[in-house]
Amino acid sequence: MSSVREKAGKISLFIAGTAFRAALTVLVVVLLIWLGRTAYDFGYQVFNEHAMNPGEGKEVTVVIPEGSTVYEIGKILESKGLIESAYVFVAQERISIYHGKLLPGSFKLYTSYTPTRIMGILAKDENLEEGG
Repeated sequence: MSSVREKAGKISLFIAGTAFRAALTVLVVVLLIWLGRTAYDFGYQVFNEHAMNPGEGKEVTVVIPEGSTVYEIGKILESKGLIESAYVFVAQERISIYHGKLLPGSFKLYTSYTPTRIMGILAKDENLEEGG
């Protein structure tokens, strides 16, 4: 009788272990798909920059305090409706020609500007044309 119980116990343990491994595998696959999609979406936003309001846009005055980090600048721009995400702005600044060149001050910007153009203005790039 005990050998039947031992065999039943071993079978139950085998089934439970197999179910656990299958559930763990599904969880890992779902996690990898989610991470891949999130990374793709973030990269797409970084490299596919666009203006918040194409066309003429709305004029917005922005004040960047002395000593602001790029993320803090991004949060200011995001709160003013000039960019979608401060995190994306940080990544865009890191790979742009304006990396480390953003300056404090008061700036007149438009919602029709792309993030790169905004960075150029914040860096006081003299090659940018004026106007909205």
